[in-house]
Amino acid sequence: MPRKLRQLRSDLRALGFVLDRQRGSHQMWRHLSGPEVTLAGADGDDAKRYQERDLAQARAVLAAQTGEATGRKD
Repeated sequence: MPRKLRQLRSDLRALGFVLDRQRGSHQMWRHLSGPEVTLAGADGDDAKRYQERDLAQARAVLAAQTGEATGRKD
């Protein structure tokens, strides 16, 4: 079962992202250190795979900047 967009937004807030701007249903979330993630849709909508991927990439960028492990086993 796919996650909901409200869960992705909650994850973004937990990572320190803030809502930068919005146009229609498109929300641009920005972190102070640079990464930006765009989410489109209502809170109850299922998250698309590319939205999950964008969140994972932003999380990896933040982890690389702070020197934390990403939790991946390569």
